[in-house]
Amino acid sequence: MKLKLSPFNYILILLFLLASCGKENDVRVIKLAHVLNPQHSVHRAMLFMADRVAEKSNGKLKLEIYHSGQLGSESQCLELLQIGSLGITKVSTASMEGFAPSYKVLGLPYIFRSKEHMFKVEDGPIGKRILKDGEKAWLRGLCFFDAGSRSFYTKDKPIEQPKDLDGMKIRVMKSITASKMVSELGASPMPLPFGELYTALQQGVVDGAENNPPSFYLTKHYEVCKYYTLNEHTSVPDVLVISTIIWDRLSDQEKQWLQEAANEAVPVQREYWAESEAEALAAVKAAGVEVTQLTEEEKAAFSDQVSVMYEDYKQDTLVYNLIQQIQAVE
Repeated sequence: MKLKLSPFNYILILLFLLASCGKENDVRVIKLAHVLNPQHSVHRAMLFMADRVAEKSNGKLKLEIYHSGQLGSESQCLELLQIGSLGITKVSTASMEGFAPSYKVLGLPYIFRSKEHMFKVEDGPIGKRILKDGEKAWLRGLCFFDAGSRSFYTKDKPIEQPKDLDGMKIRVMKSITASKMVSELGASPMPLPFGELYTALQQGVVDGAENNPPSFYLTKHYEVCKYYTLNEHTSVPDVLVISTIIWDRLSDQEKQWLQEAANEAVPVQREYWAESEAEALAAVKAAGVEVTQLTEEEKAAFSDQVSVMYEDYKQDTLVYNLIQQIQAVE
């Protein structure tokens, strides 16, 4: 269920966070909040990161982690970061498109040739440049976390070719890129909050959605949708974001501890993710979901139909140059 904060509770949270983002007894505590559950690979990687921060700083710098939307939705957490009332949060890079235009390129369908290609882009100069692109909006990226590939799951029939989507209502993230992609494939995009999706599927507000295997499994959407087609149209990563207001308060040494710990958490999270993805697919199959893995040739039908989106960015020099740079990464 989506967390709804009254103005009074929102003020209480702000006061609580403002009172606890500074130094006390020579120990600096940074609040980190996100919407995922404690079993998620990202949360587990955050725990690893917190341990590394504490070890590197000999306890002088600590992370306090709030999971499962305890301090608000993704958008609410970003708002708290922008005013410096929360230190760090995790969001999908799709949520960053409105703050930093370069993030749009990461949501383009089939922009990455493989997982290895994606990691090279994220870990290299292109990724580092994108992480800093949100600083004008007080949002500095620390690192990217793997969120796998997103595919379609539906209630009444499998999506094995683009024409199967004709006339369907598909839930998407609040992202211009995601909505455009679904429209190009012939469906009607429905940008609903993720916390409302289970009920929307049950009640027929939408016919299906698109997401990665662990999210499909952990949200129990497989109880409603019995068809999952692995067409893997996008590989939208997650991003760990720190408020520049909090970042600028850190000493150079504290910044180094925090950034090093974030970098070290990246390969750990990727391992956790691979394990959780395999477990999720096995679990939904056992629950009666028909899982279809498309061949590269079958995926090409989807890729060809959305390729026009690349041309749409010819007038956007920033994004179009990034597209070309990503495609040039070997």
